Amino acid sequence: MRSPATVVDSTDAPSDRPRTVIDVRSLGPPEPLKNTLEKLVELPDETVLVQRNDRVPQFLFPKLEDRGYAYETVEGGEASDDGEGRGPSNSRTRSDDEVVTVIWRP
Repeated sequence: MRSPATVVDSTDAPSDRPRTVIDVRSLGPPEPLKNTLEKLVELPDETVLVQRNDRVPQFLFPKLEDRGYAYETVEGGEASDDGEGRGPSNSRTRSDDEVVTVIWRP
């Protein structure tokens, strides 16, 4: 997997904003979801949050949409979204690869 900074640059996330990385790869459900949502509340709106996970956080996506966040998930080095830059079109769970989800306020 590329570095989180390189992954962010490959998405539609604003490149001129500060970034914060949260690594939830070692946590079991529902901790990654909980920690990510808590971190988003703490961060200023202009900050881009980069979540490093060991699987696609499929249960996180509807919660991000409900809260007005845009996001893109990159797994295996490729960005995956629904055509609007708001989420995955193919939510596959992969425990052997790192998955990076980039989250920001539009």
